[in-house]
Amino acid sequence: MNNKLKTRQLTVIGLLSAISIVLGLTGYGFIPLPITKATIMHVPVIIGAILEGPIVGAVIGLIFGLFSIVQNIMSPSLLSFAYMNPLVSVLPRVLIGVTAYYSYRLVKVKNQSIKIAVSAVVGTLTNTLGVLTMIYVLYAARYATAKHISIKATAATIYGVAATSGTCEAIVSVLITVPVVLAIKKIRKK
Repeated sequence: MNNKLKTRQLTVIGLLSAISIVLGLTGYGFIPLPITKATIMHVPVIIGAILEGPIVGAVIGLIFGLFSIVQNIMSPSLLSFAYMNPLVSVLPRVLIGVTAYYSYRLVKVKNQSIKIAVSAVVGTLTNTLGVLTMIYVLYAARYATAKHISIKATAATIYGVAATSGTCEAIVSVLITVPVVLAIKKIRKK
């Protein structure tokens, strides 16, 4: 039984990590909305954490974060200097799996949809706020220079992005995560 569980966990890690990478490589991981682009690349991390636990979620998050570094090396952008730092691109992504799992476990309601939705929101906010806070803490001056804003406007700009993108991403995350996790749990019961 223990070997099957480990095999299943490795399979989930492989599948969901591959989905994150494909979402990033194809551009399907970014949903254009009227005010921003919402990323869904963190959703496989949340799904893995809910279904298989914090370690599986953290490993998928690690792979997502490492892919982010590689992606910024291969296709540099205005903010690649920040995303090449593991404290920005890896640490928050590893924490998605941990916060998503424990928020799912700590919500004391019987309704699975609500538990999953709360976990999706917490995981999404961990990603958005974690990455943007690390950019602010480590690179506020370089961010201001890259965005052609004053250093005083950096926090407002970064957390303005967090408020708009984070809200959209949380909604999209809930809309994807709830039905996927419910469907997988239903299949597992059979």
